[in-house]
Amino acid sequence: MDTLMNLLSLVGSLGLFLYGMKIMSEGLQKVAGDRLRSILAAMTKNRVMGVFTGILITAAIQSSSATTVMVVSFVNAGLMTLAQSIGVIMGANVGTTVTAWIISIIGFKMDIALWALPMLALGLPLIFSGKSSRKSWGEFIFGFSFLFMGLSYLQRSAEALNMGEWVANGLAHFGAENSFLTIIVFVIVGALVTMVVQASAATMAITLMLFDMHIPGFGFEQAAALAMGQNIGTTITANLAALTANTQARRAAMAHLLFNVFGVVVVLIMFKPFCNATSWFVTDVMHQEANDLFKLSMFHTAFNVFNVLLLIWFVKTIERIVCVILPMRESEEEYRLRFISRGLLSTAELSILEARKEIHLFAERTHRMFGMVRDLLHTEKDDDFNTLFSRIEKYENISDSMELEIANYLNKVSEGRLSSESKLQIRSMLREVTEIESIGDSCYNLARTISRRRSTNQEFSERQYEHIHSMMKLVDEALVQMILVVERNENQQVNVNKSFNLENEINNYRNQLKNQNIVDVNNKEYDYQMGVYYMDIIAECEKLGDYVVNVVEASSDQKEKKAS
Repeated sequence: MDTLMNLLSLVGSLGLFLYGMKIMSEGLQKVAGDRLRSILAAMTKNRVMGVFTGILITAAIQSSSATTVMVVSFVNAGLMTLAQSIGVIMGANVGTTVTAWIISIIGFKMDIALWALPMLALGLPLIFSGKSSRKSWGEFIFGFSFLFMGLSYLQRSAEALNMGEWVANGLAHFGAENSFLTIIVFVIVGALVTMVVQASAATMAITLMLFDMHIPGFGFEQAAALAMGQNIGTTITANLAALTANTQARRAAMAHLLFNVFGVVVVLIMFKPFCNATSWFVTDVMHQEANDLFKLSMFHTAFNVFNVLLLIWFVKTIERIVCVILPMRESEEEYRLRFISRGLLSTAELSILEARKEIHLFAERTHRMFGMVRDLLHTEKDDDFNTLFSRIEKYENISDSMELEIANYLNKVSEGRLSSESKLQIRSMLREVTEIESIGDSCYNLARTISRRRSTNQEFSERQYEHIHSMMKLVDEALVQMILVVERNENQQVNVNKSFNLENEINNYRNQLKNQNIVDVNNKEYDYQMGVYYMDIIAECEKLGDYVVNVVEASSDQKEKKAS
């Protein structure tokens, strides 16, 4: 019974450690918010800056997985090139070694759990603050406290379970302590455990804890091999995130895997000299011969820095290799979401970026659909007409699917921890999606009216065609302006008044044509039925204009709230 309780305590301690790391990372990402995205965009102009960016961001948010998933999302959204992403991923591997140094310095030398509760007391008023930035700082403090509480409890549970004896007995089956087979096995074990836990920092904490126990047969080299395996295992998160992303994003995740596997293979070839050099540096240069944990932390850092210095000159080569492994699809299905990936995401905050890009694409598709309707009006051949009408019908189905998928995605994002500003953004984005789908419905209604008119074998008069063209031209201008408003970022200024002026112009023109239609029908210029089809088209165009201005209002509100 005691063994079961101790085992559950061990798993619970690991859970507390992982939860603390997740909360701490999310809190920092929310504090940084758009600044984090701006830093990534601004500092990846060349491969060296990209590496330093990866180091800084990963050291700050304490999660290489969060950084690489973020990078995959940016590549998926077209905000970062594949070459830029490879540099940031290289830097992320170095940045994640900070966790090992923190644990080495204070993790096992003092009871950090005693400090955790006072830290929670400091974070408590921030957690209940009405201001989202203060609340995010509170989450960071809570996460930091949980992380080290979990680490402390992990150590106690491991000692209670006699884990050192378990590991020593397991190692006895491998024969010689320093055999190369043992090193390979530990690399594989490190990779598998990290794949399951999906946090290299947690696996590194366990490795440091085991190494600190001075278990017979588990020396510096075995611990170093576990640390190398973690570098391979940590790539699983980004690859899962990229499963449903576009080809470029999957290539970025593949580059992460290739970089880490190649680094492990190279260091394994000269494993003993590498370990000896690390031991010499810590003992003779740093004068830390008494602190074995420093040796492991230094190996972890040296291994990743060495890989970066070795491979930074081959970014283009890595890019070419992943392009060969994952060739670009000749044609991706049009209805497929291009920017939203349904894989794992780091935080809800960063997922909003993908949704924004997808909404912009949605708006462009409805504009294209309206262009087809304008072409349909003057398509004479039956086969061409039927083909174009079927295409419009297909686009209407695409529109319905996109609305549903984007809305479901945004609802899923809203379930995560979000700042109050992001919650308002999601509300506005959901309204945008609904209104854009209504634009698609209007386009389809216009196409059906044109089809019904065609079945009568009657034509509109020249004046009717002239008025329809003028109305459609105004609607097209409104759609173009709407796309500019949806697309604009914080640094772009778009005059939204132009959209409101166009909407007024469309309304006035509809009223004018409505009155004129009554006069024309009475004057027998065309029969009543043609007048009905004519006014159906004009009225649907006016309704479409209303949906357009609703999108503009939702998008403008979103950006104004964000700015304030």
